[in-house]
Amino acid sequence: MRRAFLLAAAALTLVAAKHAPQERLLLSDANFDPAQLLPPAPIDAGAVGQAELAQLHVIDRTRTPDEVAHARADGAVKNVTIFAAAMGPGFDLDRLPATKALFQTVRAEEKAAADRAKDHFRRNRPWITDPTLHPCATDDEPQSSYPSGHTSMGYAMGAILARLAPSKAPAILARAADYAHSRLVCEVHFPGDVVAGQTFGMLIAERLMEQPAFEAQFEAAAKELKAAGIS
Repeated sequence: MRRAFLLAAAALTLVAAKHAPQERLLLSDANFDPAQLLPPAPIDAGAVGQAELAQLHVIDRTRTPDEVAHARADGAVKNVTIFAAAMGPGFDLDRLPATKALFQTVRAEEKAAADRAKDHFRRNRPWITDPTLHPCATDDEPQSSYPSGHTSMGYAMGAILARLAPSKAPAILARAADYAHSRLVCEVHFPGDVVAGQTFGMLIAERLMEQPAFEAQFEAAAKELKAAGIS
């Protein structure tokens, strides 16, 4: 009887946790409205849309197997570990709890903002516009191309990490650009999506740094990285 009671209690706890309200976002439509921050997405049949499609066909003809493999690997990673090589030895998030928490916040804020932007603009993915392309995957929402979420994440995290480790900023931002380019190599985004993702990611970083709660997290991570000798 006691065991059954405990199991029932555990189940209720899990249900309550699943439906518990999410922590309030620092960036919302009220202070970070995608419609006021990004220009409209190019029209598929318009001159810009057709020029961007032509660029993807050039990539389709010229990309190498190694480039595709690198781009696929990038597509599978959506956290700050994409910058591990740029940060060098010691950048182990399991040993850097304040830094890990900071970039979990960045990821949550960036994803929520990017999802709002995608829902607003609803641009077709390249393979919807032209089925003759050869994308790395077609499991994303069909109308979620603009802006590129991977790119906005890479630049939001890259901009903040560059502030934490100024001496490593060139390598960090070069990696952000490389990570963004992988979305073109994989033919899952148009060039304009990537440009918008770059802009959006940098804006996310700037706006987050204006939030007192985020600034406190940032300072804790800065102290941690300095103590670890990797800033």
